[in-house]
Amino acid sequence: MIALLVPVLGRAHQIQPLFENISAATQTDHRVIFICSPARFDKEAVAACRAIKEAVTLKASWKPGRADYAMKLGLGFHGTDEPWLFQGATDLVFYAGWDLSALAVARQTNCGVIGTNDLGNPLVKRGRHSTHTLFSREYIEQYGGTADGSGVIFSEAYDHQWTDSEFIETATLRRQFAFARRSVVEHLHPHWGKAEMDETYEKAHRATSNDQKLFVRRRAVVMRGESKRKRSKA
Repeated sequence: MIALLVPVLGRAHQIQPLFENISAATQTDHRVIFICSPARFDKEAVAACRAIKEAVTLKASWKPGRADYAMKLGLGFHGTDEPWLFQGATDLVFYAGWDLSALAVARQTNCGVIGTNDLGNPLVKRGRHSTHTLFSREYIEQYGGTADGSGVIFSEAYDHQWTDSEFIETATLRRQFAFARRSVVEHLHPHWGKAEMDETYEKAHRATSNDQKLFVRRRAVVMRGESKRKRSKA
């Protein structure tokens, strides 16, 4: 069973179509978990999520600021018990059988982090990265999403950008990342000319340069953390 974790900020009009798309495209038993900001900050989106009775709506207790996406993923992880989880968003289109393809790669490789094909990012299309990812609860419980415990799944050290890059690079160092090319979860992002810029994207991009610099610095943290972990197991 899969818990699809969908952090929400704005885009109330996209909630119902996304839920319908997930329901039609996903063949494995699953739950959609919307993780919202408090209603006083995002009233329309909260109402749109709560209107879908078949989904679960979790509410964060904080104002949507720095590291909001990463923190919402952590809240979703702790609020579920499914063995597999998907790191979602409101600007995705799931293609039929995406879940079966990803789970098949997980069985073939015994990896706990399975990348999906977003049809946009060049590194993703080369099979070296994933912007939206299926991962096992066992992987997080055994390793943690980060090398230094700075987040349950994604590091909360960043404002928003580059968190997925650290997550995938860390899993790759652990030999726990595999790419499922036939698992298509299209990312409708302005970078690929598939969406218009909105307030949610603007918030996500406000610290891109600083987040990139932090990612470069944190690579050393990741390397040290993984080296220390491997020595402790030897």
